[in-house]
Amino acid sequence: MNIPVKEISMGLARGDLRRVHHIAFNVQDMDASRYFYGTILGLHELTGDEVPKTLTKLVQEGKVANFVTPDGTVIDLFWEPELSPPDTDPEKSFTRANHLAFDIEPQLFDHAVDVLRHHGVKISTEPVTRPTGRGVYFYDPDGFILEIRCSPGIS
Repeated sequence: MNIPVKEISMGLARGDLRRVHHIAFNVQDMDASRYFYGTILGLHELTGDEVPKTLTKLVQEGKVANFVTPDGTVIDLFWEPELSPPDTDPEKSFTRANHLAFDIEPQLFDHAVDVLRHHGVKISTEPVTRPTGRGVYFYDPDGFILEIRCSPGIS
């Protein structure tokens, strides 16, 4: 998709990012986290065919669990058994988030990558293509990982 430089320098238009697609958290105790999100918060845990195909093996191995909120946002839990916070007081540091993913129309994906590059945003890895769509991981000014992703479709 050829986007004029003027449009790239303006950034993405309001509404291009449609919704939060998923939030990924690193968790030290998978059983405790599954109980918290599934039982205490009452979120539906994805099982069987509901699990994204790219995560099936990790879910089967107990390394990932997926929950869905009533509005459809997926919370991915990634098991990191050696994870420990830099400070024992959780109010001092937010250490468990992995990344926040935004969904975009497939035809706008390349434009979004161009916008990030134009503005000098540090990209973690080059865009990836998976059976579930395309994604690019990048950093916000504080070093938190964000993702823009799209479902399979026009690229």
